[in-house]
Amino acid sequence: MKSMTGFGRAKLEKNNRIYNIEIKSVNHKYNDITIKLPRSLSYLEDKIKKEISNNISRGKIDIFISFENYSEEGKQIIVNRELVKEYMQEFKKIAEENNLNLNFSVTEITKLPEVLTLKETQEDEKIIEEELFECLKEAISNFVNMREQEGNKIKEDLLLRIEKIAQKVEKISEYSTRLVEEYVVKLEQRIKELLKVDVVDETRLAMEVVLYADKCSVEEELTRLRSHIMQFKNMLEETKPIGKKMDFLMQEMNRETNTIGSKSGSLEITNLVVNIKTELEDIREQVQNIE
Repeated sequence: MKSMTGFGRAKLEKNNRIYNIEIKSVNHKYNDITIKLPRSLSYLEDKIKKEISNNISRGKIDIFISFENYSEEGKQIIVNRELVKEYMQEFKKIAEENNLNLNFSVTEITKLPEVLTLKETQEDEKIIEEELFECLKEAISNFVNMREQEGNKIKEDLLLRIEKIAQKVEKISEYSTRLVEEYVVKLEQRIKELLKVDVVDETRLAMEVVLYADKCSVEEELTRLRSHIMQFKNMLEETKPIGKKMDFLMQEMNRETNTIGSKSGSLEITNLVVNIKTELEDIREQVQNIE
């Protein structure tokens, strides 16, 4: 199980090329990826996003990439000769119009805007891509490891809370059974007081008890709650993303708990229902952090 919050970093230095990559994420309903990288590497953005999506399925993920290239390998200098000619023609016109001497060195010409362009060759671009993805995979690995560590802490907390809920469910079951038994005794005494008789019609009493038991019975809800608790525990052992499934399961558990609260006329059960709802709310908050 993984948390949706995490941070991972990696640095790679090869052949005078330096790569720095940082990945961080926070909670998000979907997979929202933002990449900030140098303009010279913009052609790799889609590939980087795909690599991130293959390893991270959910969260608002920000990737920061910096790249410094001090290598002389794989570089090609391109001179814009047509632009140089246009510059010289314009300078000649200005010199003739103002009776100035035209005296330019080649070095000065190369400093003019867009005269020289430094471009990586295709071979160099391929090497840069391989090195960048080597660094990216290390950053992703560090990022995922941190997410797993955070996920394990959340898992421990969720196990404790779901166990508390399971214990309260069993207590509700005990109170519910005792409730019918107590009702039988009270109803029998009440009938004797009202009718002033020592013997009560057992058939009539049984009918009243059945009606009461049917009205306040929460066995179906308890059975479903037990099933949901088992599902929840099984989910905690899964390796694939479970955050959305858990959130839906919490809604179902909350619905069953509300039904138990509305059916029960017992103060003890009502208090237990309140406690379960509190635990469910705390679990749901934690589930929002799970991938």
